[in-house]
Amino acid sequence: MSADQTPRREVVTGVPRGARRPPGHAPARSEISEQTTLGTTYVRSLMRSQLRAALYALGTLALLVGTLPLLFALPAALGGSPGSPEPFVWIALGLGVYPVMWLIARWYVRRAERNERDFTRLVEGR
Repeated sequence: MSADQTPRREVVTGVPRGARRPPGHAPARSEISEQTTLGTTYVRSLMRSQLRAALYALGTLALLVGTLPLLFALPAALGGSPGSPEPFVWIALGLGVYPVMWLIARWYVRRAERNERDFTRLVEGR
């Protein structure tokens, strides 16, 4: 190197040493398998989130099914003949209630799968 050339400066980029994990190291997984307090907290957190989703779905379903008697009494209250509300009942069930029940079930399954996916990411350290 000649006197008029300055040394070239190299920039090294990467994950800081403190943030690196040894391969195969999953602290959350070992906490759960060893049944430590932290592992129990992880599992309890998953169970709470699953229970919360189930209670939301159940509450919505109870609200939907709980209003059905009022809905079925509507034709008689509006002056219709009390002996023939059957077409209205079948239309209300087929076009109103069952699709909403399907949407509630679909929402619950997707929410439960998302909770499990988040928990797996936490445990695997991704």
